[in-house]
Amino acid sequence: MSQQLLLRYDSFDAGRFDAEAETRAQAGLTLLQLWTEGSAAHWALFTVNDAEKAQAWLSQEASLGHDPSASHMLSTA
Repeated sequence: MSQQLLLRYDSFDAGRFDAEAETRAQAGLTLLQLWTEGSAAHWALFTVNDAEKAQAWLSQEASLGHDPSASHMLSTA
């Protein structure tokens, strides 16, 4: 069973998102797809290699005020 992390960003800064790629990789996240919704919102789908590291990364992002507006940890059925 594999896990994915689906994130929604109501406000999206592409430069910051790109600059944080290494930090996400260290948290066991690999970007699979990035979508836009309307003119501002973005959705990002990641494969999760380490769920504990991914949750720690989400907590750190929240403490820094960079957290996504929604996050969903998903498992394949």
